[in-house]
Amino acid sequence: MFDALFTPLRLGDIELQNRFVMAPMTRSRANPDDSVSDLHVEYYAQRASAGLIISEGIHPSPTGKGYTLSPGLYNDEQQLLWRAVTDAVHDKGGRIVAQIMHCGRVGHPDNKAPGSDLIGPSAIPCQTEIYTPKGMQPMPTPRAIESAEIPGLISEYCQAAERAMAAGFDGIELHCTSGYLPAQFLSTGSNQRSDNYGGSLDNRLRFVLELTQALCDTVGAGRVGLRVCPGNPFNDLQDEDPSETFAALFRALSSMGLAYLHVIRMASTGIDNIALAQQHFKGALIVNDSYSPEEANQVVADKGAAAVSFGRGFIANPDFVARVAGGTPLSRMNGKTLYTPGPAGYIDYPTAEQASLLESE
Repeated sequence: MFDALFTPLRLGDIELQNRFVMAPMTRSRANPDDSVSDLHVEYYAQRASAGLIISEGIHPSPTGKGYTLSPGLYNDEQQLLWRAVTDAVHDKGGRIVAQIMHCGRVGHPDNKAPGSDLIGPSAIPCQTEIYTPKGMQPMPTPRAIESAEIPGLISEYCQAAERAMAAGFDGIELHCTSGYLPAQFLSTGSNQRSDNYGGSLDNRLRFVLELTQALCDTVGAGRVGLRVCPGNPFNDLQDEDPSETFAALFRALSSMGLAYLHVIRMASTGIDNIALAQQHFKGALIVNDSYSPEEANQVVADKGAAAVSFGRGFIANPDFVARVAGGTPLSRMNGKTLYTPGPAGYIDYPTAEQASLLESE
């Protein structure tokens, strides 16, 4: 019934045992020093039956951090601890890529190390609140990034990508949606620069294209993916014409030989993002549209995408792939424990086999 989803796949230089992709999901369980713990090792290892796991967003520098208890990858200790995660996934036959997420103007000083700036393409604040250790707070106005800083900013990403490969990741994914730094450069509402990185469409594309090319040069294009969602308004992201912006971006990316483009479709945007990518991007697509397994299988069978990513299914079902294969009902996610510290709602969801044993006791 799910033959298409269970067909092996090669995305660039990454071999997948099936076409189930675990979507990147922030879970707020990192240590105060931005490192991961044994909880992360267990969490990702439990879900290693996915053809590919995309990690939660990982900031490439203290400045890139936006959220409290999110993990980083900018020092040796963090790299070493991520290695335990990738080894555990590989030991179970899985593949995992690191999603690099610089939050840019999204953040608050209370969530950052002392001396870490809040920065953005322009000094335009994000008009929403963010969770901090003191509760919800408005986001301050960011400092506009100087033109001379941009090479160093790109270098931060590349250093994190190098560390990701040294930590055993199979590749990296650039987070280019949800109102974070790359999307901020693309969008007219957050980018009102007058230099070569703002103004015209070509200029607004420049940062993302230079960054993507630098990542390809660093780890190899066949190990680089990009996550996008044209029109996504999260974190006060506004663009005059996201269809035009992303069509141009997709065409420019097509010549880079990327492992994949990861596309989210949101009905609320009024844009068929998957159709937009199919029309303008020449390469493998991972798609996400809250598909049921049956719908996902059909999308792959119809060659509308190479693979499909799932989020909530993997949160509540560490054995999501096996449950789909066996027709076993899926457990429901507990939304109250998505971002709470500790193992509850993180590594304590039972597999179908474990649940059956518990019921029989």
